[in-house]
Amino acid sequence: MDTIDLYQIHRWDYDTPIEETLATLDDAVRRGDVRYVGASSMWTHQFADALHTSDREGYERFATMQNHYNLAYREEEREMLPFCQTERIGVMPWSPLARGYLTRPDEDIDATTRGETEEHMYRHPYREGGGTAVNERVAELADEKGVKMAQIALSWLFHKEWVDTPIVGTTSVEHLEDAVEALDIDLSASDVEWLEEPYEPVRVSGHE
Repeated sequence: MDTIDLYQIHRWDYDTPIEETLATLDDAVRRGDVRYVGASSMWTHQFADALHTSDREGYERFATMQNHYNLAYREEEREMLPFCQTERIGVMPWSPLARGYLTRPDEDIDATTRGETEEHMYRHPYREGGGTAVNERVAELADEKGVKMAQIALSWLFHKEWVDTPIVGTTSVEHLEDAVEALDIDLSASDVEWLEEPYEPVRVSGHE
């Protein structure tokens, strides 16, 4: 392709001044190689610094934030997501299904191939802070509505006004169709509240 619609950096670069990064990205936009630029998981104060620098120097502003957010990990609700709303930044959560943790009952996770080999799943605090109870409620609501757990987890994200599009990885056409069908699942306010209720604060994860 001649032009990349959205080019996103990966995490905060502690070794390069943000001015240098932004100048390079701005140059790519001015050349017509890129239409929009985005950022990924970082501390909110870092993202605020980047946006302020862009405004001060006249550089292309970050238009999106790709951050870690799902029913089992909601620490981004504290600062980053409200900040993105205020700054009109598009939000594109990664790991919307918690690396598969929200796709099947907790007790079945370890028996799967991914559960046996996916070290990142256990690096994140999905089973901490009420995570197992969240998993149980996703399973219960999915059973009640006659849909899959993954569809409930995605539907929850679709019901959050600060989310624009979750980044969903699929290994089959069936999984892709399931994700699209999740758009049509209606969750009431009480459903959303019930799914969220067990959650407790956990350690920040995903910035590394």
